[in-house]
Amino acid sequence: MTRTTGTYSISTTLGESVRSFVPHALPPSDPALSPEVFTDLNRQAELALARLAGVSGLVPSVDWLLYSAIRKEALLTSQIEGTQATLTDLFDEEAGFKVSNTDDVEEVTNYLRAFRWTQEQLRDPKGLPISVRLLCEAHRRLLDGARGAGKQPGELRRSQNWIGGTRPGNAVFVPPPPEHVSTLLADMERFIHDTATDLPRMVKVALIHAQFETIHPFLDGNGRIGRLLIAALFEHWGLLSEPLMYLSGYLKQHQAEYYRRLSAIRTEGDWESWVTFFLEGVATAASDAEKNIFEVASLVATDRRRLLQSAKAGSASYRLFEMLPMMPRFTIERVRQQLDTSFPTATAAVKVLEDLGIVSEMTGQKKNRSYSYQAYVELLSR
Repeated sequence: MTRTTGTYSISTTLGESVRSFVPHALPPSDPALSPEVFTDLNRQAELALARLAGVSGLVPSVDWLLYSAIRKEALLTSQIEGTQATLTDLFDEEAGFKVSNTDDVEEVTNYLRAFRWTQEQLRDPKGLPISVRLLCEAHRRLLDGARGAGKQPGELRRSQNWIGGTRPGNAVFVPPPPEHVSTLLADMERFIHDTATDLPRMVKVALIHAQFETIHPFLDGNGRIGRLLIAALFEHWGLLSEPLMYLSGYLKQHQAEYYRRLSAIRTEGDWESWVTFFLEGVATAASDAEKNIFEVASLVATDRRRLLQSAKAGSASYRLFEMLPMMPRFTIERVRQQLDTSFPTATAAVKVLEDLGIVSEMTGQKKNRSYSYQAYVELLSR
């Protein structure tokens, strides 16, 4: 495929001459994307998303599924950038347990906060629409804290950045100069809201994500905000009614190809391979999430049956069990608070589940005990 997707701007950064890439506005042109490239793959991805939406009814509460799916996406998108936190770390932090890698966990919880805020804005008739302003506010929440303090949270960069290497001169990729960023983002925003294009919406998401990563408008957090933009566009265009898919799992598993496909857009004009990779990723991620829902539903149903068959089970233990998918690590004090009951009642409810092997105690101590719905934690961590 012979296509030019941008121009190069020559400037001086850190005392040396630098070639930075300035992308053309979307959509791809000269030639345009051929429907032959994406029609079948787009249909397969849409069917996978429809199946995923359909199986969410297998569990009593979709909130159970959202609790884990959103956290997996937050964790995996952060891991792509080198964060070392685990799902267990997240559950422990939420349970009030001490975690050793607090900065890594903070990065993941910041993503959760940015995601929730973005979703609330898009679902509120008076909220911000998909826009540069929305992304800047999400970025401000993402970089809130120690690691992001010096990275201009919520602000478009005012200096040249680069990817790979120790300086722009030996970088793998140099994004556009800062004076181009606002115009490029405005062009991207216009493309998002352009109703004249006949491209499928999922294909538009693929194009927009790649364009955002090429612009790299922030000093830090571009990868995470770019992947949050994918979820925001799925919400905006109703491609999936609830964010049950964690696409970052696929992107992390194929991380080298992810970066290579993005790079080939700039160096070879190859939008086709990127769109193909993205649509295949959506179909795979949706199928993986569907399979995970079946596994979660099966585990919870099996454990619920064991509880219902127990002569010792009562109201408190039933209520506690139904909380476990959104409270997989806990203390008796937390159970007492959640059930709004006495400490002895909370203790008895936990003991019923422990005796049945549904939850297990983790510390081996007589006091200050901590518990885990371990089979569930391990299932989600796979």
